[in-house]
Amino acid sequence: MQDFVHLHVHTQYSLLDGQTSIQKMVDKAVADGMRGIAITDHGNMMGVKEFFNYCKKVNGKLEAEGRHFKPIFGCEVYVAPRHKEQKEGKSDAANYHLILLAKNSVGYHNLIKLVSRAWTDGYYYHPRTDKYDIERFHEGIICCSACIGGEVPRMILAGELEKADETVQWFRNLFGEDYYIELQLHKATVKKANHETYELQLKANEELLKLAAKYNIRTVCTNDVHFLEEENADAHELLICLNTGKDPDDPTLMRYTK
Repeated sequence: MQDFVHLHVHTQYSLLDGQTSIQKMVDKAVADGMRGIAITDHGNMMGVKEFFNYCKKVNGKLEAEGRHFKPIFGCEVYVAPRHKEQKEGKSDAANYHLILLAKNSVGYHNLIKLVSRAWTDGYYYHPRTDKYDIERFHEGIICCSACIGGEVPRMILAGELEKADETVQWFRNLFGEDYYIELQLHKATVKKANHETYELQLKANEELLKLAAKYNIRTVCTNDVHFLEEENADAHELLICLNTGKDPDDPTLMRYTK
C-alpha cells in the first residue's frame, strides 16, 4: 500500500477545467495501491454523491481483500480579497485559491455551508467565500494553503513576505494543527507546455518551507490533478481551449505542465 494520497484533484465537475472521470480516477488509485483520494473541485461539491456511491461500491469488492478505500470530500474554494458580498470591479473579481477538506461529519456540513453561501451570497465571476465565513464555519475542516494561486504563495511571489507571514499566522491560529502548508512541483517534460509554473513553484516552496519551520506547521505535497494519465494532456488542452475560446496554437492560451 502506498502512503501517498492525492489531496488536490479536479474531476469533470470542475467544469471545462477538470477532465478526470470519478470512476476511472478511483479505479486507478485502487489499482495503484492508494488508500484513498480527495476530490477538490473548483468552487463546488457536485461530484460528492457520485464519488461516495462509487467508493461504497468499490469497498464492497475490496472487503474480501481486507482493504478499504477512503473517499475524502473537499473543495478548492475561491476566497474573496474582501467581503464576498462586495462586487465592485476587477479588484473584487480577483480571488485566492484555498483547499478545504472535510475531517468529519461536522466539517462536511460546514464545508457545504461555505460552498453554498459562496454561490448564493458571494458569486461574482466565481462562487466566492471569504475569511469571515471561513472563520465562522471552520470547525471540522482541514485547510491546505493551495497551489501558487493561493493567498500565501501569491504574496511570496509578489515579494510581500511580511504579508505572507501574517496570513500564515491567521490560518494557523484559526485551524491549529489542521492547517497545512501545501507544496507542489510540476516540471514540464514536453516543449508545448507551461514551463513557467515550475520556476514559480520552486521560488514559492523555498519561502513556504521557511514559514512551515518557523511556525511548526506540517507540510503536505500535492499534485494539481486535472486529468487521469499523461497521454490525456493534449485532450485536456482542447478542453481549456473550449473554456477560454482560444485556438490550440494561440500563444496566449493558458497551458498546463502536462
